[in-house]
Amino acid sequence: MTARRTASIAAILAPLLLAACEPASAPAMLGTLERDRLELIAQAQEEIKTMHVREGARVAQGDTLVELDSTAIDAQLAQARARASEARARLAELEHGPRAEQIAAARAQLAEDEARVVVETKEYDRQLDLVKRKLVSQSNVDRQRAARDGAIAARRRSAAQLEELETGTRSEQVDQARENVASSDAAVQSLEIDAARLVIRAPRKGFIDALPYKLGERPPQGAPVVVMLADDAPYARVYLPEPLFSQMHVGDDVSVQIDGADHAYAGRVRFLSAQAAFTPYYALTQRDRSRLSYLMEVTLTEPAAKELPTGVPVEVRTPAIGGGR
Repeated sequence: MTARRTASIAAILAPLLLAACEPASAPAMLGTLERDRLELIAQAQEEIKTMHVREGARVAQGDTLVELDSTAIDAQLAQARARASEARARLAELEHGPRAEQIAAARAQLAEDEARVVVETKEYDRQLDLVKRKLVSQSNVDRQRAARDGAIAARRRSAAQLEELETGTRSEQVDQARENVASSDAAVQSLEIDAARLVIRAPRKGFIDALPYKLGERPPQGAPVVVMLADDAPYARVYLPEPLFSQMHVGDDVSVQIDGADHAYAGRVRFLSAQAAFTPYYALTQRDRSRLSYLMEVTLTEPAAKELPTGVPVEVRTPAIGGGR
């Protein structure tokens, strides 16, 4: 009876002893499988003119997804280009300097004014002689003096204009015209960028997750028009318990079990948050701090992982950790 009881106790204790000798299994960290989510916004409050994709479609980098109405900005762009063309024409005119015909006209005007000075001066002398002989009044002499002085002033003006044309354009005027051209070209370039942004293109390869607005709608400026998921390797977004926080590092290898998959996938820690996801540790007791969690992201390194669906539940496990806290 004693031997039989001893054998029964040994049979019960044997599995417990074996379990105690095995290393502690690593706790599972729960989360979901994610991909980079890209929200492409409307740069202006314009009507959706064309939609080139549907939800779920795969797209390559640079593919056109949605086009907004560009009528208003096209008009602004045409006006800015006209101003830039005018500025360039003005600069070319200043760089070339005055035309030969302008110089010839200025010389002819100077000759005409010089002849007028001669005529008015002679008439003034004649009026002086007449007033001495008391044949005309002094007022006639005064009027003729004014006409002579006016002719002399006109000759000086014509001479100055001719000198200005022969000297050519001032360097300051040319520099000012060049700055005006640069400013006009910059305005055109800015509007061209704004016009290009009305055509929404895929910044990366991936697939369309959502199209919040329909054809013909006018989304507000800044609203997401296309939501797409990047077609890169997915990553597990999980929460790391506080007792394991000091033992995990960026670059560590882990295993990722996908819900519904037959085998675990290899993964590597790519991000580990330094801030607890919940109550700050300094507000908790030592016992409560063990309940904190830290956000961790794990990239799946196997090529086959690219075909896994986004949002599926996952379990991330680390190599067995012995000892405990």
